[in-house]
Amino acid sequence: MRAELDELRPMLLEVFDHLHRNPEASCMRAELDELRPMLLEVFDHLHRNPEASWEEVETTAYINNLLQQHGFEPQTFEDCTGLVVEVGDGPRKVGLRTDIDALWQEVDGTFQANHSCGHDAHMTMIIGTMLLLKKLNYQPSGKLKVLFQPAEEKGTGALKMVEKGLVDDLDFLYGVHLRPIQEIPDGTATPAIFHGAGKFITGEIIGEDAHGARPHLGKNAIEIGAALINEMAKIHVDPMVPSSVKMTKFHAGGESSNIIPGYASFHLDLRAQTNEVMKALTAKVEKIAEAISILYDVKIALETKANISAAKVDPQAQQLMEKAIIETLGKATAPYPTSGGEDFHFYTVKQPNIKATMLGLGCGLSPGLHHPKMTFNHESLFTGIEILTKTIMNTFEHLKKEAPQTHEQHC
Repeated sequence: MRAELDELRPMLLEVFDHLHRNPEASCMRAELDELRPMLLEVFDHLHRNPEASWEEVETTAYINNLLQQHGFEPQTFEDCTGLVVEVGDGPRKVGLRTDIDALWQEVDGTFQANHSCGHDAHMTMIIGTMLLLKKLNYQPSGKLKVLFQPAEEKGTGALKMVEKGLVDDLDFLYGVHLRPIQEIPDGTATPAIFHGAGKFITGEIIGEDAHGARPHLGKNAIEIGAALINEMAKIHVDPMVPSSVKMTKFHAGGESSNIIPGYASFHLDLRAQTNEVMKALTAKVEKIAEAISILYDVKIALETKANISAAKVDPQAQQLMEKAIIETLGKATAPYPTSGGEDFHFYTVKQPNIKATMLGLGCGLSPGLHHPKMTFNHESLFTGIEILTKTIMNTFEHLKKEAPQTHEQHC
């Protein structure tokens, strides 16, 4: 027995040391356990009632009503979905953001809204963080501003929040995103996700219809679309920076198979790990479209529908998030670069004074993000809530300590 106890000694001493240095940890987990049944119901409701980008009317109403029931005073908007909640007051301001929209995709043969990107989990974690802070009777030494942001999947929701001035006065801003098993193992977390840039372009080929027996009299939009695809496959940019261009939708023709269609519509998806390479990628796509339009003597019109910036992570925000992860899990995984995009990073692009980072939460997510059958370990919701709660508390404590030094410098 003593031999087995000796083997356990280092681990038990580590547990004792952690609890001794963090007496609030056991209290926080006890309070979180009390919230568990209700938060699982919240997640279940949000998961079963997804709404596509800019259509999150019932989602907004549900969150608004729920938070009001718990003593919060949410602010909704007349011109768009989403809401914002402010807690406390003072010159120090920390933000917490979640996305609220679902994807529109085919599930079991039917196109529908579907939470296959984890936004239902993100909302649950942010709501859980707010409720946990309230149960702990935590009073921030400043203002906590919580953003429930619409239309992340369109890449335009964050810009709307910026336009409304909701982040103008923030010192720090945090977000969260579930990570697939291909990136981060279940039960682990990273203090920063280095998303890449993304651009979504719609296009039209305006040629001329012709009889199937007389192709020389028309301008075949399908052939022109194939030429676009072939030429885009030859694009070369910096090989040290991951990037890709692909056509994700193409529609031409109708019911009659003996008509050569002259008109087609299409979608392009561009990805690059840096904003600089995205700029180069875009220029090459535009040049290819221009060249093919001349070659085939047709009009090719391109329109950028969304343009997502690559991540700008603040080292100080990352450090405070990492501290919270270590306090919760014992260690943090390294920051993770991913080719996926997130409009969260528009906040720091448009307001460079904001110090921001996004928690990457390992949760056994499979088969992958945006898969219609995506699933994950729901226990990770509570890990995420604990990390985010500690991050908020750590950040206000950091700002409180920083204040006297800032005052002396101004003097």
